[in-house]
Amino acid sequence: MQVTARALRDEDDFWRMRELLSATFPITPIGLNWDVRRLDGKRFYEADLAANRLQARPVQLWETAGGELVGYVLAESRDDAHIQIHPDFRHLEPEMVAWAEDHLGAAAEGGGRALEIYTYEYDALRQRILAERGYAKMEYGGMIRHLRLGQQPLPPPEVAPGYTLRTTDPDDPADCQRIADLLNAAFGRTFHNAQEYRNFTRHAPCFRRDLDLVMVAPGGEFAAYIGMPYDAPNRFGIFEPVCTHPDHQRKGLARALMAEGLLRLRALGAVDVTVDTGDAAAANAFYTAMVGARISEFMRDTAYLASV
Repeated sequence: MQVTARALRDEDDFWRMRELLSATFPITPIGLNWDVRRLDGKRFYEADLAANRLQARPVQLWETAGGELVGYVLAESRDDAHIQIHPDFRHLEPEMVAWAEDHLGAAAEGGGRALEIYTYEYDALRQRILAERGYAKMEYGGMIRHLRLGQQPLPPPEVAPGYTLRTTDPDDPADCQRIADLLNAAFGRTFHNAQEYRNFTRHAPCFRRDLDLVMVAPGGEFAAYIGMPYDAPNRFGIFEPVCTHPDHQRKGLARALMAEGLLRLRALGAVDVTVDTGDAAAANAFYTAMVGARISEFMRDTAYLASV
């Protein structure tokens, strides 16, 4: 079948990219392609939607003669590339990696450019492609935990005394600012703002208000927060983000929010849920304690780096 490549053009292409992620979820291993939340975030989690951060770096699409989108490559940071692919067209991956090497990557020490591609440990095909092209396996990567809800018992949330569990109100400017303040404090950042959160809640299809939960401290500030974007066609929930303000840690707040979240996902009819994190020991210890006994799959992805 003839397949041609072209650059991302317009908003219609974004929606086709999103549909590919949702359509391939049931026929690919967890993590092979992005979840829809990640792409929604690239498009809608920003203060100025007209700026369209998704197009800040080159994006290349591969499609059949009939116009079916079967894969694409995009960047999430200045030095990486992410391949999204229909499993029937994985033979295109060497071509996709070659395009990424020509158009993406960041300046490397000593000259040239460096390009980083993350690959899951189960993905023998992509590991072989990268090895043949001179990529070196790094020590760092990330973790993804997959939980199939099934019929297993789910514990109720245990809320610490003085705290209140509730949904967020994106129509309230104060709530939007509290979310931004909490994200900055929890992740040691300064760039989060109220408008980016408000835009995401209004425009991202994966956002559900009933799955966006906060723990309110006795003084009224937001002490912990979890978002649970939802891929409705696949009945698939995603914990992202999960965070607690440094002043309110070790009170079981995030654990209680996740417990409530699992109950809400099941009531909604969700079948699967994932939580994704990096290599941070503390975060992984928390998630292991939270869902370890009920986890269905645990997978690690690793960075592969090459000079291009």
